[in-house]
Amino acid sequence: MLSACHSKKAVLKGEPGEIVTPQASIADKYAQLMGVDKNAITNGRLYNFIELWAGTPYKFGGLDKDGVDCSGLALLLEQQVYGINLPRITYQQVAVIKRKYEDELKEGDLVFFDFDGKQFSHVGVYLQNGYIVHASSTKGVVVVPLHGAMYKYFSRAGSIIDTAVVSAARN
Repeated sequence: MLSACHSKKAVLKGEPGEIVTPQASIADKYAQLMGVDKNAITNGRLYNFIELWAGTPYKFGGLDKDGVDCSGLALLLEQQVYGINLPRITYQQVAVIKRKYEDELKEGDLVFFDFDGKQFSHVGVYLQNGYIVHASSTKGVVVVPLHGAMYKYFSRAGSIIDTAVVSAARN
């Protein structure tokens, strides 16, 4: 019974937009996964969010732990980690970014893909060192290299512009 009190389970500490120190076990896990030094994992709120959602199955239109789709994951991550409100649908999300080259991407930037011949049909969130988190239709919420199997579908990436503009785009 006492072990539950000392659980290492991820929780979202702090407020959206606040940088909190990551738990050592989570920092170790994602540093190893992405091939970075543990000290490069600085946004505990981001990596705890990913840890909480990891493996959640893909569900078109989903926004909860029973299932989430790619744009829903991006919306929830940006809202809960950074305090940014995004439009709900991928093609609306692409309209609120300032385009960037790949080598300019920063944590929290959006990365878009064209699947099945449809422009901007999938979105992920850039982490660091060439890795993204996204809701995979086959594996659920996962962290993968941008230059992995999906890269041939890579379309556009960029940072979210002013949140007032984001709010206007939603209406």
